[in-house]
Amino acid sequence: MKKTNRVTVLNLFQINSPGHLSPAVGDLSYLQTLDINNVRNLSGPIPPTIAKLLKLTFLRISQTNISGPVPEFLTHLKNITYINLSYNNLVGTIPPSLSQLPNLEFLRLDRNKVTGTIPESLSNLAPKLTYLYLGHNQLTGIVPNSFAGWSFDTIDLSRNMLEGDISFLFGKDKTTFEMLLDHNKFNFDFSKLTFGNRLARLDLNHNKIYGSLPTILTKQSWQLFNVSYNSLCGKIPQGGSMQRFDQYSYFHNKCLCDAPLPPCK
Repeated sequence: MKKTNRVTVLNLFQINSPGHLSPAVGDLSYLQTLDINNVRNLSGPIPPTIAKLLKLTFLRISQTNISGPVPEFLTHLKNITYINLSYNNLVGTIPPSLSQLPNLEFLRLDRNKVTGTIPESLSNLAPKLTYLYLGHNQLTGIVPNSFAGWSFDTIDLSRNMLEGDISFLFGKDKTTFEMLLDHNKFNFDFSKLTFGNRLARLDLNHNKIYGSLPTILTKQSWQLFNVSYNSLCGKIPQGGSMQRFDQYSYFHNKCLCDAPLPPCK
């Protein structure tokens, strides 16, 4: 195989020395993978020179002390399929221009200090983007209605301050597998929901959801199901995988009853 002396992959893992990400990384013009993970003493902003890495398809800068805004300049990386900026100290809002990345399949911005609303334009990433992690931030407002036709492998909006009716994220035609929506202020009638066949992981605890649990829940092969700390009422459907979960998946509701909670009166 012919040697080209071109750096196409740069991996940095578990380095304890303090430092910044050098702007010189932008000079590695053949770089396709930039993977920095669990480098806890890496601080400062993400250098704008990364915008020069036009061949980049994989970008992970995760579990570091990187700060500053979520970079607007990522928009220049038209070949990128994977962005993971989770577990950092990023602030500011989600740049609407991220919607201009035509090949993006995976986006993680979770576990930062990101504020503001979810940009309506993110729905332009559908249907290619199927992994969207925005959890454990300080996002406010509603989930854009433009997300209505979108299916995900995983959507994580957990532990924000989001509100409103998100029933449009559900539906029997959806192919979504995992929905992590807990610890928000979502408010809708659960009894009217329908579910796609693939949905196996659903966490809605600590919201403002009302209504009852529909019997169609027993047809799903649940791996995770949690509706605790809401305003649900009525009988927990019996059968299927509904009783696989203990009382902690159901308690602290208005008047849910039956196994694994106490019997209905």
